[in-house]
Amino acid sequence: MTRFALQFGQTQSGLTYLERMTAYGICPRGESNLAIVQIGKKAPYEYDLPGGGIEADEDEAAALMREFQEETGLTVWPTRVIGRAGQFWINKSEPRNSLATFYEVELSADDGDPSEPDHALVWMSASEALGKVRHEAHAWAILHWLRVRRGV
Repeated sequence: MTRFALQFGQTQSGLTYLERMTAYGICPRGESNLAIVQIGKKAPYEYDLPGGGIEADEDEAAALMREFQEETGLTVWPTRVIGRAGQFWINKSEPRNSLATFYEVELSADDGDPSEPDHALVWMSASEALGKVRHEAHAWAILHWLRVRRGV
């Protein structure tokens, strides 16, 4: 099992966690808001950084741009790697180890609506996002991005 230097989440005994390479982005708007994906058709919602799985024919940047478009309707361009972290979790009864690369991205266009029917773009402050994202690795990426951005 591959592990990144930072690994979040807990494993459950007896389960085999499928490794999945993923890419997620932090897209700031102004000084105070970040693009966050709201998942679900009705409350209670789940919240993630936009992004997801890398397909066999894609590199990280291509997957990130595709996932951003599908989940938020935004066109983005990756500008720099923030960091890498793994996240153990169970997705629709399937144990996963999401091996994620987190990018800061630049907004290129606000094209329209997400193509995934249960996803919606919401803009929220970094502090609100820290409390709402469902994965510890996503919260770490937001916090790490804030610290790097502020030169801490």
